[in-house]
Amino acid sequence: MNKKVACLMSGGLDSSVAAALLKRAGFNLVGVFLRLADLPNFKEGEKRAKKVAKILKIPFLFLDLKKEFKKRIINYFLEGYKRGVTPNPCVVCNKEIKFGLFLKRAFKLDADYLATGHYVRLRQRKLLKAKDKEKDQSYFLWMLTQKELKRILFPIGNYTREEVRNLAKELGLPSLLTTSKSVEICFIPKTIEGFLRDHLKTKIGQILDVKGKILAEHQGLPFYTIGQRKRIGLSGGPYWVLGKDFKKNILIVSKNEKDLYKKELIIKNINWISGKEPRLPLKAMIKIRYRHHLALAVIRKNLKPATYNLRFSRPQRAITPGQSAVFYKGSELLGGGIIC
Repeated sequence: MNKKVACLMSGGLDSSVAAALLKRAGFNLVGVFLRLADLPNFKEGEKRAKKVAKILKIPFLFLDLKKEFKKRIINYFLEGYKRGVTPNPCVVCNKEIKFGLFLKRAFKLDADYLATGHYVRLRQRKLLKAKDKEKDQSYFLWMLTQKELKRILFPIGNYTREEVRNLAKELGLPSLLTTSKSVEICFIPKTIEGFLRDHLKTKIGQILDVKGKILAEHQGLPFYTIGQRKRIGLSGGPYWVLGKDFKKNILIVSKNEKDLYKKELIIKNINWISGKEPRLPLKAMIKIRYRHHLALAVIRKNLKPATYNLRFSRPQRAITPGQSAVFYKGSELLGGGIIC
């Protein structure tokens, strides 16, 4: 097998085992580390990735994309919070950085394929959930297109996490078993609230209940998200964040958790993995957050251009603008969109 593969290596267990499997399969392999930020987790990851490449006896390169990452991902994240939504930077990073800029650079290295350590399966250019349903990462890949998928490999999608750990031992990578757990958002070393305080100017405003009664003051709308219960700062609760009015700088809360449940949402920026819009209306299983359960809904196109309506068979909790609504049919990822 003379096909050349550029494998994205983060220094973690999953991407390292992905590289080792490709090496064992006989691919002409080169490991690539993406320098995305000057943070300890990235520097440590690069050291580990370089060590793994040495063990595997493959060429190792790094790609400095810090400027592009700041512009396309970090700024996107901050702009979302400025506008009052809760963005998912990992979804956009996969599209713009890993399977966007990195894919283009990989081809400049004369690579036939790009490989990553994502837990997802690819079959006849259809994206499928991973074998390990708890580790499945298909949710984060709904923005990918057929153009990209024809050049991508996902070596560990047919393995469970436990099997991947056993493969690390088998393939001579035992040191990776003791590496620290990755952070939730790679460019935020501590807390999202602390990161937002460092980068955004916020204004104190009023907290109102659903009847319009003033309860207290909030510390800045970006610090709150729909469904939040902790750190609201109200006595006599519990209270839940129900909504945000950015024009009036008002935080709306409720003591009734049932107020968080809704049966409908609107999405925009929709993408169909197949490249073709299916016949609508369409019944599909929907995820409105990564760790949210799948829920049955009907997808319809709206009269307003480029938006779609999702109506669920049962009300869903804390539908959050800025997050991704992702569609499935069985194990197949059909596509997704951004919640308005």
